[in-house]
Amino acid sequence: MIKGNISSIETMGLVDGPGIRFVVFFQGCRLRCKYCHNPETWARAKGTLSLTPGELVAKICKYSNYFGSDGGVTFSGGEPLLQPEFLLETLKLCKEKGVHTCLDTAGVGLGDYEEILRYVDLVILDIKAVENQEYLDLVGIENKTYLHFLSVCQKMKKKMWLRQVIVPGINDDEKHALALKAFAKKLKNIEKIELLPYKTIGKHKYDELKIKYRLEGVPEMDEEKCKTLEKIINE
Repeated sequence: MIKGNISSIETMGLVDGPGIRFVVFFQGCRLRCKYCHNPETWARAKGTLSLTPGELVAKICKYSNYFGSDGGVTFSGGEPLLQPEFLLETLKLCKEKGVHTCLDTAGVGLGDYEEILRYVDLVILDIKAVENQEYLDLVGIENKTYLHFLSVCQKMKKKMWLRQVIVPGINDDEKHALALKAFAKKLKNIEKIELLPYKTIGKHKYDELKIKYRLEGVPEMDEEKCKTLEKIINE
């Protein structure tokens, strides 16, 4: 029987898609983003919960009365696409129960994207960087894997939100905002573009895990400046 390796669960998420969401954070991620605030999710075998699709959907449905017409479940991480069989079976059960499904992803998984996306209502895609070299410097691999996932989303005409974390000294200028805007203009079915200000909230986890924190000394992103850049993109 398939079991999923889950890092954590949030029962009343308000920033992980439309409405009130049940958020499932999958264990495992191939990326090593400089600003990652969940390094405990990197290793695929160190989750805190091991659940079958049926067990997880039973937990989700306990909160379905709170979803209303907009809410539902969001699968996040880590990277949910690294557990494709478990994700697919869970999505199928969610759709049988009439639960709105959202996939919050960086698009770097193990394939089977078309079958998975058939059961996904909304994709929140984390755009790390538009240019390949900047992407490589930021996360440790080239961007061709996530671009393939994006191409499948476009082929299947999936509703999408785009998100990007804005870090002082890395991408906090008008040049990067305009590059993201130009990138998004080429895409279909983009409902929203959000810029997320970099926070140092996860730094203590690196100390606990004895991992070097690569943005040592970088201040948190000014939220007003982040809103200004977001306005440039959405004008």
